[in-house]
Parts: sequence; C-alpha cells; structure tokens
Amino acid sequence: MEKIDSINLYKTEEAEAEVEVEVEAEEENEGGGAEDINSAVSRIIDDSVKENGNLLGVIKPHSLLPQPEVPAGVAITVSPGELNRSQSMPESFDMPAIGKFFREKSNSLSSAITKRLSSMRDQFDDEKVVMKSESQQVTEFDLSGMKVIVNLKPPVKKLPGRVSFFSRSNCRDCTAVRLFLHKENLNYVEINVDVYPKREKELIERTGSANVPQIFLNEKLLGGLVVLNSLRNSGMLEKKFAEMLAGKCPEDAPAPPVYGFDDDYEEQNDEMVEIVRVLRQKLPIQDRIMRMKIVKNCFSGGELVEVLIHHLDCGRKKAVEIGKNLARRHFIHQVFGENEFEDGKHFYRFLEHEPFVPKCYNFRGSTNDNEPKDVAVLGQRLGKIMSALLESYASDDRHHLDYIGISNSEEFRRYTNLVQDLHRVNLLNLSADEKLAFFLNLYNAMAIHAVIRIGHPGGMIDRRAFFSEFQYIVGGYSYSLSGLKDGILRSNRRAPFTLMRPFPSGDRRLEMAFQKVNPLIHFGLCNATRSSPAVRFFTPQNVESELRYAAREYFQRDDAMQVDLAKRTVYLNRMIKWYNTDFGQEKEILKWITGYLDATKAGLLTHVMGDGGPVNVVYSSFDWSPNA
Repeated sequence: MEKIDSINLYKTEEAEAEVEVEVEAEEENEGGGAEDINSAVSRIIDDSVKENGNLLGVIKPHSLLPQPEVPAGVAITVSPGELNRSQSMPESFDMPAIGKFFREKSNSLSSAITKRLSSMRDQFDDEKVVMKSESQQVTEFDLSGMKVIVNLKPPVKKLPGRVSFFSRSNCRDCTAVRLFLHKENLNYVEINVDVYPKREKELIERTGSANVPQIFLNEKLLGGLVVLNSLRNSGMLEKKFAEMLAGKCPEDAPAPPVYGFDDDYEEQNDEMVEIVRVLRQKLPIQDRIMRMKIVKNCFSGGELVEVLIHHLDCGRKKAVEIGKNLARRHFIHQVFGENEFEDGKHFYRFLEHEPFVPKCYNFRGSTNDNEPKDVAVLGQRLGKIMSALLESYASDDRHHLDYIGISNSEEFRRYTNLVQDLHRVNLLNLSADEKLAFFLNLYNAMAIHAVIRIGHPGGMIDRRAFFSEFQYIVGGYSYSLSGLKDGILRSNRRAPFTLMRPFPSGDRRLEMAFQKVNPLIHFGLCNATRSSPAVRFFTPQNVESELRYAAREYFQRDDAMQVDLAKRTVYLNRMIKWYNTDFGQEKEILKWITGYLDATKAGLLTHVMGDGGPVNVVYSSFDWSPNA
C-alpha cells in the first residue's frame, strides 16, 4: 500500500504540473474569452485526479491541523463532485480582480493591527494612574508587572532676551548658578574663560574684574551669585528677569561661543626645526638589518653627521652636539633606546617613523614641530577643559557620561587639539604633585577619548585593545592606559592577570615612574566602567586632599563596601583584590579602609574587627558595563 500511495502521489503531482502549463497556455491565447473560473477549477480538479478514467485520490490534511481561512469578501465556490475544500480565488480571474484581492487582504491585515492597538490603548487607559507629586510632576504607571516612572519636564521658559554668564572650571559659585538656571528651566549661554581664555579680557572690560560668576541679562550686568540669591530671597527675581529680558537681545550683549574656532596664539617654531626639515629631505631613510632584525625607516648617526657638516659647514664635533640636541628634543630616537646620539653606525629614526605612532590617537599625520610648551601649564589647561566638559555632559554624581554629547562638544574639540602639544614636552620638569595630577588627569581624559574613538570594551579581547593599544605620544614616547596606570603610577608593577611588566628594563619611560605606590590613585582613576570611581580631574595644588576625598566618596557606595554584622562579613569591590599588592593583606586593608569610611560604616567595621572573632571578606563582582 505504501508503494501504491507513493505512485499515486507522484502521478497527482505530474497531473498538476500539466494543468499549470495548460492554464498558462490558455492565458496567452488572445482569441479566447474569459471563461468561468469555477468551471476552470472544476475541470482542473477533474483532470488532475483522474488518469485513464480511474480516480487516483487526493491526500487530505489531518483533521487536527489548522484549516486555511478564506480572506474577507472572497466568495467560496466548491466544484461538484469529490472534493470538499475551500476556494480562495475570486470569481473572475483577471488583473483587476487580483489587485482587488490583494487590497482586500492588506485592508484586513491593517484592520486587525488597528483593532489590536486600539484594545491595547483601551487597556492602558483603564490602568490606575497615580500622581505621586504634582510639584515634581511625576506620573506612575503599573503595566503588566512592570513599573514605569516618567518625569514630565516643564516646558522651557521662552524669553525674548538672552541669559548668559561667565564661569570657570571647578567653581562652586558657578555650579550653583548653573543648577539654578537648570531648575528654573531657562535657556542660557555659558562662557567658560578656562575653555575660552581670550574671553577673560572681555569679562574684565565688562565687569571691571576677573571674578566669576557674572550673570548678564541681554547686555546688562545682573551680578554674581550673591545678587542672584538676594533677588531670589526678596521675591524680586522674576520681575527683574522679566524687565531686563523684555526686549530682543542686542548685538552688544556677550556673544555665545562659536564652535570650531581656536584662539589665535602665536606659535613659535622650535629653533631646530629648520635643521630637521633639511635632514628629513637629505638623509637616506630606509630599512636596515641590525641584530638579525629588520629596522624600518632609519638612518645611521654617521650619515646624520655628514649631512650636518655639508649643510652647516661646521666641524664634526659641532655636528655631533647638534645630533644630541635633536635627540634631547625628541626629534630623533635611537631605534633600541640605548643612547641619545653617537657618531657611528648606530641607527636612529625620526619620531614620526616610530612603530608605535599608528596606535597614537594624538598624532595627526606629523609631529608638532613648534617649541615645546611648559608641560605643567599644559597639564593644568587639560584639567580645566575636561572639568568644564564634565560640568556640561556628566550626571551630578559624575557616574554617568554623555559620550555622544562630549564627542560633539567644543570642549572636546579643543582637548584633542591640546593633546597634540604633548608630543615633545619635557616631563622631567614636573614636580611630584604636578606629575601626579598630570598623569591622573591624562588617564581619565584618555579613557573618555578611547570610548569615543574605539568604543567601550565589551570582552577580554576588547579590553586589551582598550587598555594597551589606545596610546598617546607624550614627551617623545608612547603611553597606553595600562602604561600610565601600571607603568608610571604603580611603579612599573604587573597588571592583574599579566606576566610582564609594562616597561622593560632600560626603558626611558622608567625615569617618570613613581618610586612608591600611593594606594589612593585607584580612587582617582576612572576606566569608563560602572564599578570604577567617579570621573574627576585634579589640581596640582590639592591633589593629595582631592584623592582622599575621592576615596571617601568611593567607599560610601554600596557596591564598593558593605558590612554584614550577622554574617560577620565585609563585602569589598573586586578591584581591591586585584591590586592587593598596593593595599596589603586583608587585615591591613580593613584597617586602612576604616580611615575613609563614614561614621556608620566605620562603626560597623570597627565592631566586627574589635571583638576578636573571625572576619570574612567577600569580593563582589566588577561591573564592566559602560558608565554612559
């Protein structure tokens, strides 16, 4: 029977194929008129199920399977005889009927979707809406086990005039003015004189001093925070704003900052730059073989000396001194970093030909040949620009950053231009506090830049690229995030889960490494993750006190430290375990942490440690998700 059924099925399919050919032929026949589709279907069925007058049969679907449904508006006509099945064809088989069929099917689908959405809207309208606080305009909805809280922001107050104020980075009074304007939902223009240094002259001309904040309503000076508070306390603030902002902002009001235009500074070329340009043209720069290795884009010390002798018409001794000066100014480096400069067969290369340059994101096609600026001044300006950036694009607790807003900001554009001045600075001129603040700030700024340029690390492989392959040229050498943290700030100690030190023996960057590790650095470094400390930028004058404050703020978080008296357990973030070589053993860590806890946590920890019983330390997982 199985064999007969398979033969019958094969014959049925063959008959259906013949019928399809026959139908196509009939459609191409221009002389024939339109025949009744029901008779055509009946004839097709009769021919398809019979052969030599014998009925082969049709395999019917199982009764439990879903039956096909007829679209709305389509008539059902069943051919007389053997088959009981629904027909989905229209009564006339012409092109307008086919178009009508698809339109009706589309309309039925659209009506079904509309009906579903309408029922969902009705169900949503029937939910209980509770107004928690009319003053805060917070509405709470309970939807299918999910609680959604929507903060309804009041509309922005539109005034004919313009509110603007001059500010500085890390200014408490400026922060208070900014928060007040946000709370009042007023549009305003902020002019940060640390970001736009040339606007400080305008501030002095308009107010007679460089003190900030200074608030302007159109072109008229309102005053600072003291005046703002006095007007607010007296109830005259709204009236004052309405009077002074009644008219359109005149042209002599403080102008908003313009994106894309830098302050015009007179850049002074390095005194050696003319010699360097001649050397770049005349030296035979090519790949060489040294110590069984191929050294790319290099030249010998003797070749440089010969070019200098012919170009400057000087003696060999003076040419060697010029070569040493070029090396000290980081125009050239010995390929293996063994010496500054010597006349002979040692190979050297220009800074722009170093193999690490393609990984450096503060390099834009050529090195900065201008006279190197004071690195301490550059470091302070870097910190001020990034602090201003956080004041505009970070949450109040600085745990969350708007990276898209940062990438499009004028502050970030100026920062990326500023870091190009770091190519050939002299880091040895920094004092201890200046060096600590500089490298802390550079790390935090580079982490933000890395998230914008290469994205946040999602896995272990991405973390390697994030912490090791995103680099800057600073003082003639390359520095990654790992190099800054583990090589410089941690005295060239191995990073967690690694076998190698950041800097090998003899590396010139070891001259900048701190001799002793300060454990507080871990609370001043933000690697753009949620478990890392809040991002901040430090000042050289107060870097130590600011680090202590950062540690106290970090341990106030529940994901950083908790004490369970019942279980006699202290919960610490896993970061403490990863860097236990910096903090010490567990007992030493707990004693050290006590000095940075608030009164409640310090009392609990002291009680657990003071009764002589065992203390369990559990390290919670580290949240690698981005702080966005």
